[in-house]
Amino acid sequence: MSGTSSFSMKLKVGIVGFGPFAQFLAKTMIKQGHTLTATSRSDHSEICSQLGIKFFKDIVPFLDSNNDVILISTSILSLSQVLSSIPFHVLKKPTLFVDVLSVKEYPRQLLLQVLPEEADLLCTHPMFGPVNGKDGWAGLAFMYERVRIRNEDTCSSFLHIFQNEGCRMVEISCEEHDKQAARSQFLTHTIGRMLSEMDITSTSVNTKGFETLIHLKDDIVKNSFDLYSGLFVHNRFAKQELNNLEIALETIKEKLLDKVTE
Repeated sequence: MSGTSSFSMKLKVGIVGFGPFAQFLAKTMIKQGHTLTATSRSDHSEICSQLGIKFFKDIVPFLDSNNDVILISTSILSLSQVLSSIPFHVLKKPTLFVDVLSVKEYPRQLLLQVLPEEADLLCTHPMFGPVNGKDGWAGLAFMYERVRIRNEDTCSSFLHIFQNEGCRMVEISCEEHDKQAARSQFLTHTIGRMLSEMDITSTSVNTKGFETLIHLKDDIVKNSFDLYSGLFVHNRFAKQELNNLEIALETIKEKLLDKVTE
């Protein structure tokens, strides 16, 4: 497997932003024996207490809690504001920062601007979530780029969280991820949103293909519109894919109208 080793140790992982996706990841990390802390703009102390995670309302003691890894799991649209509020200078040791956002060039650029030089950086995207990962992660893609890694043991141990669950480990650049994700993830979300706008519902004469479309719509609308808009605003390849979709629809429409006039 490219880019990973067999070394693995138990980690102290601090999570910035403890929404549904972070909670989903945290449960597996705890199951594997890692120790977690969390901080968030919203008060998630109750769910953290249930999971055995120490929750910090104040960012300073969170940064002072001796984490090996700090996981950034904010929304795409709030990332810049969240990073600007973190006093990185209070960190007492070199730390591995990992982001799990659905776009990659944007957080890579921001984190390289604000992180201390001695901090390591791993950009990742688990290509699954609470819906399609609810029955396990085996065979699901986990993308990562080792942006700046000097502590190989900590990096390898973090990657093993996903490797040990059977993820398909994909080591590619942030640029290549965004290029491919614009064609796959953003396009899928766009079609699902279009079907939602059309308010398609089950009929008495469903085909298997139509049922697939209904399932797609239902899965997509479980995600926030902020996530979808973030995929567009902060992926420089998404606008072209939206244009391609419009061109394709217009081309098909013209072909159909040509048949009407024959």
